[in-house]
Amino acid sequence: MNFAHHPTLTRRHVLQRAAALAATAATLVPAHGQPGKPAPDGRNLIVAQVLDTSARQQDVAKDFLIGSRAAWQDINARGGVRGQRIDHRVIEVDGSLASVRNGLQPLRDNPACIALCGSAGSAAAEQVETVLQQDNPRWAHVAPWLQSASEVTPDHTFPIFATRDEQIVHALQSLSVMGVTELGAVYDSADALARQREDLARVAARLKLQIRHYAPAAPAQDLLALGQNLRPDTPTILIFLGGTPELAQFAQGLSQQTRQRYIVALADVNLQTLAQMGVARNTPIIGTQAVPVVTSSLPVVRGYREILARLFDEPPTPLSLAGFVAARYTFEVIQAMDEAPTRQKVLAAFQRRASMDLGGYRIAFDARHRSTHYVTQSMLGTNGRVVG
Repeated sequence: MNFAHHPTLTRRHVLQRAAALAATAATLVPAHGQPGKPAPDGRNLIVAQVLDTSARQQDVAKDFLIGSRAAWQDINARGGVRGQRIDHRVIEVDGSLASVRNGLQPLRDNPACIALCGSAGSAAAEQVETVLQQDNPRWAHVAPWLQSASEVTPDHTFPIFATRDEQIVHALQSLSVMGVTELGAVYDSADALARQREDLARVAARLKLQIRHYAPAAPAQDLLALGQNLRPDTPTILIFLGGTPELAQFAQGLSQQTRQRYIVALADVNLQTLAQMGVARNTPIIGTQAVPVVTSSLPVVRGYREILARLFDEPPTPLSLAGFVAARYTFEVIQAMDEAPTRQKVLAAFQRRASMDLGGYRIAFDARHRSTHYVTQSMLGTNGRVVG
């Protein structure tokens, strides 16, 4: 798809394209349809995953789920967790707190559900936290995507991915090292500008960077128009705070200007989807990632690529790798237990927060109960290829 043929590209067009690219996700083999012994009482152990499949997050959820399913299917094929098969139970939600609460309710009183793993995206992860704090079911909430940047991490939550704030710091540090002194921050809405402006300005000031802020002036103005109408004196490098559909619109608008700019996007943006659309033909896009690059030679990444290729006809992506890492970390902690896993014992095992080298991906919690702040970058160039 070439954006030049779609002068009135809308969010709906982008989502339709993303849905087409994700079509195989709807036909994936159920994650629990693999070898492994049932639990002694005849029930499988359940690990539940909350996924926000609303329009704003469906692209993130689709890739994250593929990686998680690949991991759990491989785990079950190798005998499961401590010889017991895992029923990887997916809970689809619509972006609302009520849907998260309703989705978790049937499992709350089911002792076979021993953990929650890989909640995605960030709003859904926060909503799971809200439900757990209010209902107090004593579940381990493992590897949410992405967790809140709050200073306080609840004792039942085990974040292993760099927060959005940490990704921003990494991106801005990279730019300051390159000699950049001024950049623009583009928000996907006026509300996002109001919520995030101060935090971004504070980070930029610490790194001695000047920053200018941009957002649609009103709901009636979209990101396509914002990109089309940026003034010539706008900074060359723009950090984008929004999702894949929003970035696609904004980049299309930028492509109609003669001056080239560079966009820095965060980990919720799917560079592979943008590449399929031809988004970066005039505007190179740099994406931060909270996992190793998918071409890495680290053992965990090599294993991920091999399992993904064997089970699904899907290309490797950072979000899919994140889903895989979330499931593998959950498995390794439970597998190391010296007793049969129950919900309470699994929570206690995670609360010990032992350091772990997950095939080269280091997980070590700090005093705030956060893991290593791992951030990498890839680039979507004007040739349509993702590098890194």
